[in-house]
Amino acid sequence: MITEITSQLASHREVISKMERELSPLIAEMVTLLVETFTQGGKLLVMGNGGSAADAQHFVAEIVGRFKMERRGLPAIALSTDTSILTAIGNDYGFDRIFHRQVEALAAPGDLVVGISTSGNSVNVLQALELAREKGCKTVGLLGKDGGSIKEVCDLALIVPTNDTPRVQEGHITIIHIVCDLLEKSMFA
Repeated sequence: MITEITSQLASHREVISKMERELSPLIAEMVTLLVETFTQGGKLLVMGNGGSAADAQHFVAEIVGRFKMERRGLPAIALSTDTSILTAIGNDYGFDRIFHRQVEALAAPGDLVVGISTSGNSVNVLQALELAREKGCKTVGLLGKDGGSIKEVCDLALIVPTNDTPRVQEGHITIIHIVCDLLEKSMFA
């Protein structure tokens, strides 16, 4: 068992090292997009399925509440958290529309819409990001594997360089924490 634990931790370190080399400028660009969004009066909308839904909720909690710094709350909504909305839209329009309908209702030009997908191919995330672009929002994808079809509809695609879903999810939460830290330092230092 210890050998397996050591192997998994080594795999984690390898992915984080690749992210450092390949994604650092893109993480900085995501921070810049967020700062611009908030300083210009926009809001953040975040979505994902399963573990990515949990990451969306976590991200928004750090933005609305706080990460490390005592500061004012910033406007952000996780589109995966309202069970009444999700089940009503899913029932009436289908699961593929659960985020699309919320982007239709909530997104405005100047907002930043973030889709999280370990495969890069979540249809409901893809459709919502397509609509967000049509509405004049900036779009960011936190993706894995090869970025899938979602990378094509993102102004900025951060693709964690691995095909291993748990390592992709670990990469996503690492990116989220770095972004939240740098956002606070940029806006409230």
